[in-house]
Amino acid sequence: MRRPPGGLAASMKIAVIGTGNIGSTLGGRWREAGHDVVYGSRAGSGDGPGGAPLTSVAEALGDAEVVVLAVPGPAVADVAAANGAALAGKVVIDAANRIGEPEVNSRAAITTAAPQAHYVRAFNTLGWENFADPPAGAAMFFAADPAARPAAEELITAVGVEPVFAGDADASGTVDALLPLWFALVKHNGGHRRTALGIVSS
Repeated sequence: MRRPPGGLAASMKIAVIGTGNIGSTLGGRWREAGHDVVYGSRAGSGDGPGGAPLTSVAEALGDAEVVVLAVPGPAVADVAAANGAALAGKVVIDAANRIGEPEVNSRAAITTAAPQAHYVRAFNTLGWENFADPPAGAAMFFAADPAARPAAEELITAVGVEPVFAGDADASGTVDALLPLWFALVKHNGGHRRTALGIVSS
């Protein structure tokens, strides 16, 4: 990262790789919060979601301080492998799920391709509807390398949910364990996807 942990400025340069529901919703919320967002996609160039710039993945990564991988889960490894050098030193947020795999996160693939990247596991255990219009008291559990934690907390807060630190990158599996719980809650709530977890302390 260019900015030291704890010294983040109000605006970060964020590359969102993927223009689906998760990527477009997160990017829109961060733009509203004053962050500089560009989308990377195989589609080429033009206007991305909300009118944000849309470029190739390689071009989007160029000036980014934070990279959000919001492509389908099976594609994360390929994106990381093709852009490993460009991810070095950046905060890389793994927001994708490899549904049906023994590990639903892509931490191993990302850190193998870019061992100097600062890994974050977040934005994968709630539906995108909860980022577009967060329920009151909603919390986002996340895991992060120490150098990436301040940026992750700032960006989670900017979306409108409470950041809850579950541990360093080794705790990614702990975060992932909340995904089947969320699915179960949605199912038992009549399919209502605007369902979230919260933290209560006394």
